[in-house]
Amino acid sequence: MTAWAFAAAQTLLFIAAAPLLGGWLQRVKCHMQNRAAPAVWQPYRDLAKLLRKRMLLAENASWLFRAVPYIVFGAMLLAAAVVPLITVHLPSAAIADVIVLVGFFALARFFTALAGLDIGTAFGGMGASREMMVSALAEPAMLMAVFTLSMTANTTNLSVATEYILKSGLVLRPSFLFALLALAIVAVAETSRIPVDNPATHLELTMLHEAMILEYGGRHLALIEWASQVKLMIYAVLIVDFFFPWGIATDFSALALTIGFVAVVAKLMLLAVVLVVWETVLAKMRLFRVPQFLGFAFMLSLLAMLTHVVLETGG
Repeated sequence: MTAWAFAAAQTLLFIAAAPLLGGWLQRVKCHMQNRAAPAVWQPYRDLAKLLRKRMLLAENASWLFRAVPYIVFGAMLLAAAVVPLITVHLPSAAIADVIVLVGFFALARFFTALAGLDIGTAFGGMGASREMMVSALAEPAMLMAVFTLSMTANTTNLSVATEYILKSGLVLRPSFLFALLALAIVAVAETSRIPVDNPATHLELTMLHEAMILEYGGRHLALIEWASQVKLMIYAVLIVDFFFPWGIATDFSALALTIGFVAVVAKLMLLAVVLVVWETVLAKMRLFRVPQFLGFAFMLSLLAMLTHVVLETGG
């Protein structure tokens, strides 16, 4: 029961801390661009404001349109439950498989696209089409990158692979470098960040994810925005705990959990700074260049797998 309590607490921490990561990103970005920065807890205020607002639905909205925010948030909640955040030895680790994680992402994306098409607006259809195009290119690159790590640990279980990499110590693996770059590019595309998308604008030529949710408001929009923040948190945790697992707890002692918490907070803060620098020096690319961008990610992930086979397995 104690282990299940830790699993539930870690999932709740994951969900609760996701808006804080977004607030830290926004604050660092404003400071870097010499703009007035909001408080790091501003996303919580925005979510609270949306939760208090009255929902307005289109006359032709079906039951699917009403159910999608809850489905998307539930999928991200389950995805957060299988990703190791502070410790790896949890009961939920039994289903912490990378293929299950990608399945949760695909489920949320599928229903979000259906919601964009349900109302019948031009923006919704355009956003759904663009989102499916990006996902069709990003998912293979993500799977190839994570499979490279899985081949090293001989498992697709996230917790087992993380513990294996942790116990291996500091080992120079060229395949990990290529996989890290590929997963970072996929994370940028999947979370609708620059240069693939700009979450801070609603211009027609730049919208991908935002175009599908323009008809939502109130509690529904709050759930979708919160789910997007959780998704960003999941990708960030995958990067810092998969490639840099040092500090993650392997037992339930107070010292190990404290070190794990401090370590993941420090790594996420540093990763956010790197992401802000990335978004500051790059400009939003045209939609027609996105396939080339994600094709480069797939090439990197393929190179990572080939490097692993040639250099690390003697193939």
